[in-house]
Amino acid sequence: MSRWTSIAALTAALGAGAVQAQEAPAVPAIAPAPAPSDAARQVYAPADFARYAPKNAYDMLAQVPGFSIRDNEERRGLGQATGNVLFNGVRPSTKSDDMATLLSRIPAGNVERIEIVDGASLDIPGLSGQVANIVYRADDFSGQFAWKPEFRAHYAHPLYTRGDISVRGRTGAIEYELGLYNNEGARSAAGGPTLILDGAGRIVEQRHDVWRSPYDTPKLSGHLTWDGPGDPIAHLGAHYQRKYDRYVEDGLRTSVGDPDRFRTVREKNDSWNYELSGDYQFGLGPGKLKLIGLRRFSHEPYSQEIVTRFADATPPEGDRFAQRGNLGETIARGEYQWKMLGGDWELSGEAAFNTLDNVASIAVLDPAAGVFVDQPFPGGIGGVSEDRYEGLLSFGRKLTDTLSFQLVAGAEHSKITQTGIGGQERSFFRPKGSLTLAWAPSADLDMSLKIRRRVLQLSFYDFLARAFLNDDNQNEVNNDLRPQQDWSFEFEANKTLGVWGSTKLNLIYRDVEDRVDVIPVGASGEAVGNIDRSWAAAIDWTTTINLDPAGLKGVKVDTRLLLQTSSIRDPFTGETRQWSGFTDRQIEIDLRHDIPGSDWAWGFNANHSHIQPNYRRNQVDRTWEGPVFASLFVENKDVFGMTVRAQVANMFNARSRRDRTVYTGVRGESPIAFVEQRDRLIGPVFAFSVRGKF
Repeated sequence: MSRWTSIAALTAALGAGAVQAQEAPAVPAIAPAPAPSDAARQVYAPADFARYAPKNAYDMLAQVPGFSIRDNEERRGLGQATGNVLFNGVRPSTKSDDMATLLSRIPAGNVERIEIVDGASLDIPGLSGQVANIVYRADDFSGQFAWKPEFRAHYAHPLYTRGDISVRGRTGAIEYELGLYNNEGARSAAGGPTLILDGAGRIVEQRHDVWRSPYDTPKLSGHLTWDGPGDPIAHLGAHYQRKYDRYVEDGLRTSVGDPDRFRTVREKNDSWNYELSGDYQFGLGPGKLKLIGLRRFSHEPYSQEIVTRFADATPPEGDRFAQRGNLGETIARGEYQWKMLGGDWELSGEAAFNTLDNVASIAVLDPAAGVFVDQPFPGGIGGVSEDRYEGLLSFGRKLTDTLSFQLVAGAEHSKITQTGIGGQERSFFRPKGSLTLAWAPSADLDMSLKIRRRVLQLSFYDFLARAFLNDDNQNEVNNDLRPQQDWSFEFEANKTLGVWGSTKLNLIYRDVEDRVDVIPVGASGEAVGNIDRSWAAAIDWTTTINLDPAGLKGVKVDTRLLLQTSSIRDPFTGETRQWSGFTDRQIEIDLRHDIPGSDWAWGFNANHSHIQPNYRRNQVDRTWEGPVFASLFVENKDVFGMTVRAQVANMFNARSRRDRTVYTGVRGESPIAFVEQRDRLIGPVFAFSVRGKF
């Protein structure tokens, strides 16, 4: 059910001929203004983005040459900063909003400048490589809105509910923001044939399925900032969100010698969540103390029903899996910063408490009564909690005018408690930390190297049993599940090309302990568990080229090449393979043309990715969409002061595909039971957007 089918536009040629006849000069390509301080490498003023007519800070930052927005990692508690965007020099104290969402809430008119700085040169531990600092100040009052309907040519219902509206302002020392957002709304769908082949390659069954997945996530969000006289500053944030997530699949299955079967799948994953967060920073002694608190909670009921009805008098068959999970997280964190020995110090401590209470059930359809009858499923009932305490000390300073470093050292202690089948309590002590070196040998070249010890977060649901009825799979209980840990080595080099743009190269290597994957349990079961050793490596190369100097005024090209590889010893066969579901290749190109002397722009995007299969005890399953998604858009940046865009996506007819091989027993030592080959039509996706301010 991939929702990343991009959208793009059809009508680019319309209006282009008329606007090209105008002779007004082109807005020059973005070139950084002089840096206001030693810490800033590049500074961009609002005028640098005028040709794009941005509506918010995200529109501006997305056009900075060579910069890629990086979200915070899915981390344990709040921890140190791992994203690459700051807001007035501060990282956000939230876990539920991504950077794009936070940036889109700041009107472009509020942005004073964007600084691209070296993360290791800042007094915020954990940052490395390029970091964007959004310097902004709210007006007395401003508002913005967006409406983004979408229409698909096949299967899906129209999407009218995607969009957002927000207001932002300042009264004295109080800055406020209030908004309603549903930017993740979607109406995904696909349909087409599936062939089932036996081990000899003969077709034994034919299927035709159509699925639809309506999805809406309306969120009411508010934020207050108090910036009074002197040093103290405080932030308070809150949101409440509903998620409406459904999946509907209807299919016909035919095979020689058997009656036709009509199969329906119905999933309902509606949920709600909230988050409360705040921080208060003030001067204390020789430094400043920041106190942070966060509470979030999510109520997550889920159900899946599959019913098969026959064309003859055979009674219907059906299964149902349902669960109700309540997830909670409470965090208290303190950070004390001071200057000493020519550098920046920080001592931080954090306590985080995570909980899951879950009740799951399996039921079988009684054909006579037409109702589902519950079956024993004790492995899906239980709870998981983790109490975690962390302490870190960091020190960073310049060694020379071009070389700086940052060192972080500490540890965490955690206690994981499980209830239900085989419930137990375990304690862990893990060292953590990082070393970052940043070197800027010239004004147009900088490099950084970061070595760190990471401990990743777990999904508490993975401790408990879970059924996947659509594929006849089930995870057993695993009370011995541990968080993944790794040594991570990350190198980043940024080269500016003047008015031509910039290029950035990232090299990453991770030496992993306790990789989370599906492992054997008992004689014939499987569960989410750990594999002792594995590794992964990546080359990520992004480039922005402005073609104004070549005479193609207003034309910009962005490219990305991501190559990844990994290695792990399969726990079922002992063979070496790549990680399950690992993206090993991604290629993307974006072209944008802001037509000189006009309010018109058009652009083209194409991307391709390749993903590794997922592995279980008795199957190898590769599900993907592609091979190439391409899109085209045309927009006018001043329709009564609004930006209007028309888009069409999937111009090359990328499809939804699946290749799954199922074995009679453990793969590698058992014959093939059947092979599933899916080829479903997605079709073109049309969209329209209107964005403005008030």
